[in-house]
Amino acid sequence: MNEKINFHDDYYYYDVVRKNIKKYRKIAGITQQELADRVGITMHYISQIESANPNKYFTLVIIGRIADALEIDIRQLFDGVE
Repeated sequence: MNEKINFHDDYYYYDVVRKNIKKYRKIAGITQQELADRVGITMHYISQIESANPNKYFTLVIIGRIADALEIDIRQLFDGVE
């Protein structure tokens, strides 16, 4: 029997990660510039990641570097957002 799987749309996963990056950055008490400096990317890139711009995609490598810079487990960036 074939069951149909309901998938989230393409932007759902990016939105979850975006919101969590912003949340954990604020918890850490650092600015976008400070996070960018720690990750080795521009503040403009961090700003675009945190914005709801569906045209800005980011890689798993960048997500991993952001998690390391925030000193959190990468899985926390994928936790559902309420």
